[in-house]
Amino acid sequence: MAEVQLDNLPGEVNDLPEGAQNIFKAAFKSAQEDGISRDGAINIAWNSIKQGYAQGEDGKWYKVPQDSNTHHKPITSGGN
Repeated sequence: MAEVQLDNLPGEVNDLPEGAQNIFKAAFKSAQEDGISRDGAINIAWNSIKQGYAQGEDGKWYKVPQDSNTHHKPITSGGN
C-alpha cells in the first residue's frame, strides 16, 4: 500500500482554520488508507469539512454553529 502523502494537499487546505485542517487531514488519510484514490480522498475530505464549516462571502471558512434545538424538537400531534 502506498504511503499517505499529506504534504501534497491542495493549497486551499492551508487557508482553512486549524480545526478544519485537522478534519481534512484525518479524512484524507483515512480514505487513502482504505485504498481510495488521491482525488477521491480529497473529495471525501472536502465533504467532511462541509459538515461543520462553511465558506463565507469573503472566501474564508467559518465553523457553522450547531443548533441543538433543530435536532431535538418534540413531536406534537396536529389535532384530530
